[in-house]
Formats: sequence, C-alpha cells, structure tokens
Amino acid sequence: MMDLLNSGGAFMYVILATSIGALALFCERAFFLFKKMGLNMDAAFNRIAKLLERSNYRAALQEVNDMQGHPMGRILKSGLLKAGKRDKDIEQAMQEGILREVPLLKVRINYLSMFANVATLLGLLGTIVGLIAAFAGVAGAGAAEKQTILAAGISVAMFTTAFGLIVSIPSLVGFYVLNNRSDSIIEKMDEKALALFNILSDLKREK
Repeated sequence: MMDLLNSGGAFMYVILATSIGALALFCERAFFLFKKMGLNMDAAFNRIAKLLERSNYRAALQEVNDMQGHPMGRILKSGLLKAGKRDKDIEQAMQEGILREVPLLKVRINYLSMFANVATLLGLLGTIVGLIAAFAGVAGAGAAEKQTILAAGISVAMFTTAFGLIVSIPSLVGFYVLNNRSDSIIEKMDEKALALFNILSDLKREK
C-alpha cells in the first residue's frame, strides 16, 4: 500500500485524506438516516390516527411525545398542540416544523459531492504535475536518464488519476444514496403532516 502511494507522489496522500473524510462522513450520515431515522412512519401514524378517531387526544399526544427523537414526532406534535384551532394555524404550525427539520436531515450530505469533486480534481492536478515533471526532467537529462525520468513522471500522472477516480466514484454513489434517503423521509413527513391536518380538520367540523 505504501509503495503504491509513494509511486503516485504527494498528491496520493492528499487524495487518501480526502477518502478518509468522505468515508467518515458517509458512515456518520448513513447511521443517522438509516438507523436513527429508521422509524416505521406508516405504523406510527396509524396508531395516532386510531387514537384521534376515538377523540383520545391525550393518548395521541403521548404517542408523539414517545417519538420526539424522530422529526415526524416533533412535526405531528406541533399540529396536535393546535388541535381545535383554525385550519390555518394547524397548517402553519406543521409547516414551520417541517422547515425546521429538513435542514437537519440534509446537513453535511452535500459535502460528499464536494469530496468527490475534490478527489477528481486532485487526481487531475497530480496528472498535470507528473507530466510537467516528466517533460521538464527529460529536457535537461542525458539520454540514459530520460527513460527513468519519463517513467517516473508518467507513473505519478497515472496513479493520481486512477486513485482520484477510485475515491470520487464511491463518494458520488454515497451522495446519491444518502440524498435519496433524506428526500424519502421528507416526502413521508409531508404526507403524514397533511394526513394529520385532514384528520384534525374533519374532527373539528364534526363537533
């Protein structure tokens, strides 16, 4: 491994540092979005809806309090606390809740795209530097040394290009995986917030 890094020159170590940062970020965000945000929102909402159908607001509020570790619980609670008030007040409360929660789900995900671009550009920069060094060395070297200098420069160029792409491609894949997961959670929260709004609105009209 060290021989491989040394063959590509200093840029290989910078790209390696980029890969470590990308991997750490992906693992942290994946754990948050897939593990901590792994609540079955359909099942949780159905329990709340059944309690509201029986006009058991206290039990429904307790149910969302038990889900305060998940953004859906916090959003639904903001709506339940406005139960009985104007539709506009209920809707506004939940919309404000959604606006607060969305940045928490999206935070730092874009850095994976940045890491991918940085790795690619570092690989390209290493390629250019390697070729410049090769041709500059060849220009001032004797016939016997030209082949060695040229081979070393091209080695730096190829290794940095390859390593940059090796880091960039998984980083982009990770970015799209996490971004799609966060979008899915947000869409589901929007759906449940609207469903709760409709339930509370209907219950208010029935009184």
